[in-house]
Amino acid sequence: MTNLTDTPVPIAWEETGEGPPLLLVMGLGYGRWGWEPLVPFLAADFRVFTFDNRGIGESGHPEGPYTAAMMAEDCRSVLDDAGVERAHVVGSSLGGMIAQELAIQSPETVERLVLMSTTPGGTESYPMPSVTTDLLAEVENLKPEVALRKLVENALSPDASEELVERIMHHRLGKPQRPEGWQAQAAAGIGYDGSGRARQITAPTLIVHGESDNVVDSRNAAILHELIPGSKVELVPGGHLFFWEDPRAAAGIVASFLQGEH
Repeated sequence: MTNLTDTPVPIAWEETGEGPPLLLVMGLGYGRWGWEPLVPFLAADFRVFTFDNRGIGESGHPEGPYTAAMMAEDCRSVLDDAGVERAHVVGSSLGGMIAQELAIQSPETVERLVLMSTTPGGTESYPMPSVTTDLLAEVENLKPEVALRKLVENALSPDASEELVERIMHHRLGKPQRPEGWQAQAAAGIGYDGSGRARQITAPTLIVHGESDNVVDSRNAAILHELIPGSKVELVPGGHLFFWEDPRAAAGIVASFLQGEH
């Protein structure tokens, strides 16, 4: 069942499973469906919350640009609406920046933190790889569906199956994001600079990054590790969406860390 927060920006969320609360924060251009492969595995051990970020899906679409701080407040509104004071938090890509911001702003809210395929932002981070910046320039002149397919393929490993590409395309075409929503979310990622403040994160933190990530340079994992006290790093096979490529393995890594076994 979809719930809607009673806040200035209504946020659509849902929950599944039982156990310690776990909030999943998705990245740019993907609704809560972006966690589809992981939820069945994680819901076996956790009470899993997924939601649509502002600017996509069934959540509110306020005028942009957005910031990670705004979107971190949306995370809090979901937890408040669910009656949860403290939760594990997993964020992917832009969601990882939002999760960092939540852990910095509201340390009492975050039990354990998992940052996937993300960056600390700012001058201390590695920029977006050229293969993606070149692709972004190329797709401006392509038909929308062709451009979208190229972007999906770029977020996966070169050997990812066509079936997996089609599965993601089904979601992205069936639940398209408005261009203004994408631009507003993108501004939050482009403008994010948590590099110096990442040192303030006190939650036990695991950083997971795909070795073949074309979207966020995997070397940012090492930078985050240096910044966040006591953090751990795990590089895994796969691209930016490595958890779509091998969800069982990804869920195992996440669950093991959240349960204090990693």
